Amino acid sequence: MLRKAYRDTVAVDGVSIAVPPGTVFGLLGPNGAGKTTTLRMVMDIIAPDSGEVLFAGRPRTRADLERIGYLPEERGLYRKMSVVDQLVFLGELNGLHRREGRERARAWLERMELADAAGKKVEELSKGMQQKVQIAATLLHEPELVILDEPFSGLDPINQGLFKEVLAGYKREGRTVVLSTHVLEQAEKLCDRIALISRGRIVLDGELAALKREMGGNSFRLVAAGDLERIAALAGVEQVLPAGDGAARVLLAPGADRAAVLREMVAFLDVREFVGAEPELEEIFVRAVRDAA
Repeated sequence: MLRKAYRDTVAVDGVSIAVPPGTVFGLLGPNGAGKTTTLRMVMDIIAPDSGEVLFAGRPRTRADLERIGYLPEERGLYRKMSVVDQLVFLGELNGLHRREGRERARAWLERMELADAAGKKVEELSKGMQQKVQIAATLLHEPELVILDEPFSGLDPINQGLFKEVLAGYKREGRTVVLSTHVLEQAEKLCDRIALISRGRIVLDGELAALKREMGGNSFRLVAAGDLERIAALAGVEQVLPAGDGAARVLLAPGADRAAVLREMVAFLDVREFVGAEPELEEIFVRAVRDAA
């Protein structure tokens, strides 16, 4: 279990997670929950106060770090270097020979739709283009494990789709991805397993599909006309997530009487639909963080 404190502030308090090989694993949580600190300990950027990081079931070594591709939340590109020279240089730091690094750099620039930017300086690129260069640098040496901290930052929807295709390809190849993001919609589409961290502690951990089945009996889709905001005040209602056009996701508390809640709603709403629904990741996230508070 990893622990890290800064003076009187405990950033990570007994975090223990296992990432199965060949999966996309989501490390999720609110800002300041301890996600980035955890990843920095995994990458040996900072040392834990206690606990140990294992790689392939044994204590992680410095040599293992060359088998990991790490995209930090804070970007680390050299603004005055050309894009292709940047990638070649970073490839050399990860053990690639210059010629091989240049070949791979050209291939990745094509794949990330940046071939025309190869000779440009990093400072000449938009934020989104710089992010794609950073992603290419992370994957250039074909790591076995990829750790991504907020990888969608600066990417428009088209480039988010391009990046998701890259991650899907990695998964098909049996590689492992750890994804830390606050964009829950993307995490829900990509992740096989998740761990939710709040205030430095893991509050939920497991296969996403199993977690949804576990919570599925309490989640409902509502379509109605009227004041939907009043629903949150009803006994037995735990959470209401408006979905627009008179629709909402309603999460009931464990043991709540669905029929009783419906009777109360029809007193002030014109209810057209109230059916069981698979909970979205946002519902699971909010509930787990609130219960842990």
